[in-house]
Amino acid sequence: MTNIKNSKRLFFLFSLLAISILFSSNARAEVTSPEAAKSVVVVEASGLMDPVMVRMMEETLTKVDPNATIALVFQINISGSVVQNDQIIALGELISSSRTPISFWVGPSGSRAKGPIVELALISGDIGISPGSKIGKIGQSNFPINSFGVSQNFELEEKTLNYDEAIEKGIARSSPVLLEHLVGLEDFEVISDVDSGEIKPLTQTRFEEMDPPDQFFHSVGSPAITYLLFLAGMGLLVFELYTAGVGIAGVLGALCLLLGFYGLAVLPSNPWGIALLIFSMLSFAVDVQTGVPRFWSLIATISLIVGSLLLFDGLSLSWLTLLFGILVTVTCMSAGMPAMIRTRFATPTIGREWIVGELGTAIEEINPNGTVEVKGAIWKAQTNRATPIKVNDEIRVAAVDGFWLDVEPLEGAARDYRERKGSKD
Repeated sequence: MTNIKNSKRLFFLFSLLAISILFSSNARAEVTSPEAAKSVVVVEASGLMDPVMVRMMEETLTKVDPNATIALVFQINISGSVVQNDQIIALGELISSSRTPISFWVGPSGSRAKGPIVELALISGDIGISPGSKIGKIGQSNFPINSFGVSQNFELEEKTLNYDEAIEKGIARSSPVLLEHLVGLEDFEVISDVDSGEIKPLTQTRFEEMDPPDQFFHSVGSPAITYLLFLAGMGLLVFELYTAGVGIAGVLGALCLLLGFYGLAVLPSNPWGIALLIFSMLSFAVDVQTGVPRFWSLIATISLIVGSLLLFDGLSLSWLTLLFGILVTVTCMSAGMPAMIRTRFATPTIGREWIVGELGTAIEEINPNGTVEVKGAIWKAQTNRATPIKVNDEIRVAAVDGFWLDVEPLEGAARDYRERKGSKD
């Protein structure tokens, strides 16, 4: 009997404990407001709108939870687009049908919003712009007239508006910094310090960006990186062509060239520009073999300049990128690479004293520097004679000074000790 009473008491105590836990959890649920748990998601997008960026924006718009998100904000600094119209239209449909409010902020200061991204921002209905930033130059519209409830803005199609103009025309609202843009969002809560006047956000802000692999390919797909990778890849392969075996230069060259071709496939490239750059490298390779820049180096330099200017359709490389790519390529192919190749082949394996006393021919006038041909090889040469050595004159190698030959004309030159010894015998 006593055991039964104890069992009833234990059951009663456990029941009270379960009921108290249930009520306490319900009370906490009532105290916690659903709005308080919501946050703002900020996604940074910069550079060109390429397939990687479009995919990232689509995934973000698709997976955003309207029950946990006050708004989705795209922080943009985009100068154009290289994707097809249907991809832009698909993004517009996602923005228009999103249950989560979408907003765009052109910032920080100095940012640009050009091309289709402006139309997407107009569809969202909320654009903020920072001082020093610009918006406009949509170009030909990707959407049917008055689609998604947005009227066609002819001024933005051809013109770029600065900060003051965009605000004056009602295109965007003033948002000097990101926090001020977020404050303008509905349901975004802040607290103001009475003493300092500082505004602090109460609503949580989550920042998202591309995954590292996507960020890598997005960077590779930029015009400047694609151009430099393409040149570097071809240059390294030319260097590997004149060396024995497959080394690091060949592997790096192949990798750079593959990445360069990826960028050219993503960007609107010009086949004539690509062909001229390839022809330029082949022309440089001819004179790399001889070791002296001559006619083919001139042809290669001209092809390199023209090919660089024609490489992209509708996109332009900065002058800094062009100058860097052209100057480095010409310098390496005309001076650096012949010296490296000669060092790799000649210096480690054999001495060069054997060439002293050998006869050759002046390929160009030596006054005091020029080039000569000795035993079928082209060498840079110098002479300390007051009278220049003319083209096609026979010469004798007097000494070797690094990669240079000290030469003298065959007529009037000092006789080699081997000849003097032979005559005595």
